[in-house]
Amino acid sequence: MAAPKQLDQITEKVERLLLRHEELQRTNALLVEQVHALQAERDSLKSRLLAARARIDALLERLPVTEERKERS
Repeated sequence: MAAPKQLDQITEKVERLLLRHEELQRTNALLVEQVHALQAERDSLKSRLLAARARIDALLERLPVTEERKERS
């Protein structure tokens, strides 16, 4: 059987490891939150970009056709 001093050392080590594990779980949860927030922001920006592109395309369609544009088509 392990000596009481060894048991105390093992107990302290286990307690430190458990605390560190809890800290890492909290940190991971915060990082997951940040990832979700960034994904939502990315999706919002994509949506805004698509809307802006659609408005630009609509404006381009309203422009008169020039000889130069006819040659490109």
